[in-house]
Amino acid sequence: MNSVDTTGSLQGKSSEGSPTSVSVSRGREDREDRPTPPLEKLYRGVTSPLRLLPDFLIIGAQRGGTTSLYHYLRAHPAVHSTSTKEVHFFDRKFQQGVSWYRAHFPTRFEKAYARRFRHQDFVTGEASPAYLFHPQVPGRVARLLPRVKLIVLLRNPVDRAFSQYYHTRQLGHETLPFEEAIAAEEQRIGREREKIARDEYYYSDAFKHLSYLSRGIYVDQLRAWMRLFPREQFLILKSEDFYADPAATLQEVLAFLQLPRIALPAQKQGYKQYNNNTYNKMDPALRQRLLEYFQPHNARLYQLLGTDFGWDS
Repeated sequence: MNSVDTTGSLQGKSSEGSPTSVSVSRGREDREDRPTPPLEKLYRGVTSPLRLLPDFLIIGAQRGGTTSLYHYLRAHPAVHSTSTKEVHFFDRKFQQGVSWYRAHFPTRFEKAYARRFRHQDFVTGEASPAYLFHPQVPGRVARLLPRVKLIVLLRNPVDRAFSQYYHTRQLGHETLPFEEAIAAEEQRIGREREKIARDEYYYSDAFKHLSYLSRGIYVDQLRAWMRLFPREQFLILKSEDFYADPAATLQEVLAFLQLPRIALPAQKQGYKQYNNNTYNKMDPALRQRLLEYFQPHNARLYQLLGTDFGWDS
């Protein structure tokens, strides 16, 4: 059986020895993988008025490496993460209110303590890759976090769609073969998209899980965000570059967040792959059809960003 890795090979170059680097503690990262205990949830809720809002959001794309990037980031001593990696506040849980959202973040006292006694500031943020695609999210984020920094990972939309399909099958939301699923996509989610546009609190499992091709039309999604945020608040990365050299991409993200470089652990330990699956290769003829389908959308994306990601072959 031929298989491919959904996240690509994460064998990057270490930044060990950088004169501006600081060491990474992986213990904090490992502890944060645990579920939040009920008493901690209660405490966080009570103290929510004292808590911060995010400095950055990793908004997508789904199946583009966001989970791995978030885990690498939160190993940095100046990045304080949320109690949950994917908070889904702006897409699924907006009706919970801002106090509920704040409860997921560190307190202002932690920030003040770090500044005074450790002589080190910190940033906090979250990664919910559905944010890029959901039509209600850009406006919600702009109203609450007008100066937030937005990190986007964009993967070849053909590979991304195939990866999402297998992920959706594993979750039990898909039974059709891939070719039938993409042929049925508009019938399955078209009306759901209209309902979301009419009712901002409407939630659709079909829209979330069965939008294989729609999620790959990145140009329309980015334009919706860029109507509300200036270009300098975005860092838009190519997922394939991240897979090929995660160390270099991580340093680019740290520079965007104005954080010091980090000295990473040994590569095999420092670049654990997260949210990783394997699956059969796509039929070459179908892959060519999908490359042709996405070609005009990719061309519009390249024009918008001034960058050719080379996804058309």
